[in-house]
Amino acid sequence: MTKTPREFPRITEAGMEELRRRIGVKIGDTLEPWCHEATRDNIRHYAHGIGDDNPLWCDPAYAAKSAHGGIIALPSFLFSTSRIVSGYVGGLPGIHAMWSGANWTWYKNVKRNDEISTEAYLKDLVEHQTRFAGRAIQQTYHVDFFNQQGDKVAEADSWCFRTERNHAAEQGTKYTHVRGKGPRRYTREELAEVYKLYRNEEVRGTTPRYWGDVKEGEELPVLLKGPMTVTGFIAYAQGWGGLYIRANKLAWKMIDVHQGLGIENRFGIPDVPERVHWEEEFALEVGAPGAYDYGPERVSWLTHQLTNWMGDDGFLRKSNSQVRRHNPEGDILFIKARVKRKYVENGEHLVEIEQEGRNQNDELSVVGTGVVRLPVKV
Repeated sequence: MTKTPREFPRITEAGMEELRRRIGVKIGDTLEPWCHEATRDNIRHYAHGIGDDNPLWCDPAYAAKSAHGGIIALPSFLFSTSRIVSGYVGGLPGIHAMWSGANWTWYKNVKRNDEISTEAYLKDLVEHQTRFAGRAIQQTYHVDFFNQQGDKVAEADSWCFRTERNHAAEQGTKYTHVRGKGPRRYTREELAEVYKLYRNEEVRGTTPRYWGDVKEGEELPVLLKGPMTVTGFIAYAQGWGGLYIRANKLAWKMIDVHQGLGIENRFGIPDVPERVHWEEEFALEVGAPGAYDYGPERVSWLTHQLTNWMGDDGFLRKSNSQVRRHNPEGDILFIKARVKRKYVENGEHLVEIEQEGRNQNDELSVVGTGVVRLPVKV
């Protein structure tokens, strides 16, 4: 029996006008963040969710001997303290949201047990025409992050593309070359070769990387992520919290208030759109190539490469990133990077680094730049 395609909501001018009225307006109470505090366990769960075993985030005894005097949070941990920076968008109910990038600036380390609060507002709306879904609305939010002393520790602009699910599934062209193909199977020999990158992954740690020793044009070690599995996507959600992952009464309460979040599953039960990350059938239905990774997860992989390289005495000042395609189950991601330039600004010795991640078919998945502050020899 041929399955009748379901009809999803469409972007309307009335919906757009209502959304435009929100630009610049401070956002009040939203969904509670996954993490209010940077506890030892919260930091470790996030780090492990992206496959980062740096002892500066995860080992109290190691961190106590560092210049920080104890555990600090990895920079991307702040994704877990704000639903908005992570992709919780308002307006246009029932219109799919694809988290697509972020520009971060950090000012201070987040220390163990810091309490994080945020302020946010809708910054901009821009219309695009995309290969994936035709008409798309880029919806950008600005979020400021503060510790319990009121110090601003970071700020970020992040954006989602709002797309009509029916258009993406029926007319999107980005993934036509992979639809209908069976899953890629890897041999043990192929995986063994890939896993050498995990075996040899370097965490700079206590060995300082001095600004004077860095050369423009030098390459960073390739960072491996994958092969992608739904298990891995769920591991990230455990540390990050997800946007709409709720159970039983709490799931009902959320969907009862926000009807657009309830999309019937194969049992006729309203379930959340976030299940594109673990339910292949639904991911295909909205035009994706299969169940796929999270956008903030991928950005966290980029910053993971930078913190591995800079060592305990470095500081990640900026990270700008753009997600270019989905990473479905079975994909392997190779993140490469090179030093673009060295410079001094406001007394800080900085290194700008270009990054890009490509999958096993050399298809571009993510691009980014990072700015790292490094120590200088005295």
